[in-house]
Amino acid sequence: MRIIIDDKKKELSYEHDNVCHSFELYSKEAFEIITKQWVKIGWNQKYTYTFTWMGRPVIQLPEDMIRIQEVIYRVQPDLIIETGVAHGGSLVYYASLCKMMGKGRVIGIDIDIRPHNRQLIEEHELASYITLVEGNSIADNVIKKVKSFVKEGEKVLVILDSSHSREHVFNELEAYHDLVSIGSYIVVTDGLMQELYDVPRGNVTWQVDNPVSAVHDFLEKHKEFAYEKPVWEFNESELEHNITHWPMAWLKRVQE
Repeated sequence: MRIIIDDKKKELSYEHDNVCHSFELYSKEAFEIITKQWVKIGWNQKYTYTFTWMGRPVIQLPEDMIRIQEVIYRVQPDLIIETGVAHGGSLVYYASLCKMMGKGRVIGIDIDIRPHNRQLIEEHELASYITLVEGNSIADNVIKKVKSFVKEGEKVLVILDSSHSREHVFNELEAYHDLVSIGSYIVVTDGLMQELYDVPRGNVTWQVDNPVSAVHDFLEKHKEFAYEKPVWEFNESELEHNITHWPMAWLKRVQE
């Protein structure tokens, strides 16, 4: 794709498959074209590695975090399970939402919770809302331990953010989907990998080896779930698509 922005003519043109398209620069279509490239370049430049939440690094696109807080507020889960801990910023973020809502707690699972990260998470003022589980998220003993924390009748929301290979994500979906309550979600993060195969830090295998491929595999097998992007509660724009690292993330449980 070749993109030309002419701020004098106030026009954006792009060429794809030898066909040229032109849009008014300040149009919805131009915005969507620009943001698609912005997201890819930002990922390559580690833009998401510049944010913290209440003192802990949170390696997520702020747009995704704003969208998920509205979902959490609407669902009102008793328990949020997240695979992937890293520095603990997203755990602290979800814990802060639980505190503000007056309900809920968070479990974070990681194959390697580094001692300095564990210490800073456990010393955080929101630590009472967080339980850490160290181990492979798809190992039988870890799955059993996590499920032991779920109380009967609790509303559960699951976020998958550990290894992003197609096989691992599918196995996580298989491991934790039965915990998700009707009307709640499994949120499969970082599906953007499918678009990043051609950037300098990307990998050509990501065209097929990515979370979105795992989502399609899972939905083919599990009709009790459906892809359903949450509606925007407020929108005075013409826009309708998220700026996101999480395409195809929102798997809603619609039936038993």
